[in-house]
Amino acid sequence: MPDLFSPYTLKGVTLRNRIAMSPMTMYRSVDGKMGDFHVMLMGSRAAGGFGLVFPEQIAILPDGRTSTGCAGIWDDSQMEGLSRVTAIVKDMGAVPAIQLGHTGRKGSEKKPWHGKTQLPADDPNGWQVRAPSPVPYGGRYTYPVAELSIPEIHDIHRAYADAARRALDCGFEWLEMHFAHGYLGASFLSPLANQRTDAYGGSLENRLRFHREALDAVRAVWPERLPLTMRLGSDDFNEQGTQFDDAVWAIGEMKQHGLDFADISLGLNTDAMKDVPFGEVGFMVERAARVRREVGIPVGVSWNLGIPAVADRVIRQELVDVVFLGRPALANPHWPVWAARELAQNDPFALIPEDWAWWLRSRPGPEGSLGWPSVTKT
Repeated sequence: MPDLFSPYTLKGVTLRNRIAMSPMTMYRSVDGKMGDFHVMLMGSRAAGGFGLVFPEQIAILPDGRTSTGCAGIWDDSQMEGLSRVTAIVKDMGAVPAIQLGHTGRKGSEKKPWHGKTQLPADDPNGWQVRAPSPVPYGGRYTYPVAELSIPEIHDIHRAYADAARRALDCGFEWLEMHFAHGYLGASFLSPLANQRTDAYGGSLENRLRFHREALDAVRAVWPERLPLTMRLGSDDFNEQGTQFDDAVWAIGEMKQHGLDFADISLGLNTDAMKDVPFGEVGFMVERAARVRREVGIPVGVSWNLGIPAVADRVIRQELVDVVFLGRPALANPHWPVWAARELAQNDPFALIPEDWAWWLRSRPGPEGSLGWPSVTKT
């Protein structure tokens, strides 16, 4: 029976445990380039014991960013920073992963602490957002949306392939395509955002065409020995949007196009959502488990899994294969070590680099002298 700390092998890649640092936008890039901050952030989480480490979503095109402070991989000049990230992650014992994406109609934003409102196309820090249909998201996204032409869709697929080539050259070993959270892939799947009448709209099969062709483009350049995965917006929690049954079928179709693993998340194509259990622990786990059973594909999931006993349980019960942690990874660089202590693992420090582990094992001192919180008593 696997547990949270069991190794996990997918294709030719083995993670030292089932704990992934989920992609989180940091707004610290300049001209799409990563720097010292990103090396520090990802390197410290790899050193802290995470098995799989993602930077933020990496934009395949300039207009695929959330803001001008977000990272990209559309130009060779951006590869140096990304290569530094992969080098430190590997040196600290983790597997470097990349999430490729395009924000679609939810791009051209201010930073969250500046209001997170959308900027108009003529703002120096804004641009014309593009999507399947000229339908603004609404809420804080109010500016006109340009409908993608079919040649532009094909250009985006080529951009995915070019990004995957660069990612490989940078040393990434796990590639995830971001088709969730209201971004471009999610909006193609959702009837709320996709009102096209051509081959990319209408029926569910047509709305999935964008995804299939993007996967085909990436699979053609991404080696078979390395995992090709996807984060899918599986439910809009709106009766007019993406339904979970549709997502299960869609994942099965994408499996036929080279998909190795499904990261199950939310659609977020509208603010008009109903009965979303945001306050419940691990509320996406059962959905992911259904995909695992019915499609026969490994799955990962995030959303409220930062309690060690819960994260361990969903692995032990074989509901999911990998646990993705976002804010818990930001809050605690050594979350895996803390979790191992909470779960009474024999050697929690085995998760961190050997030199650090030697000092922490060899000089334990009195209770609390290392600065670790006391293990929770149950």
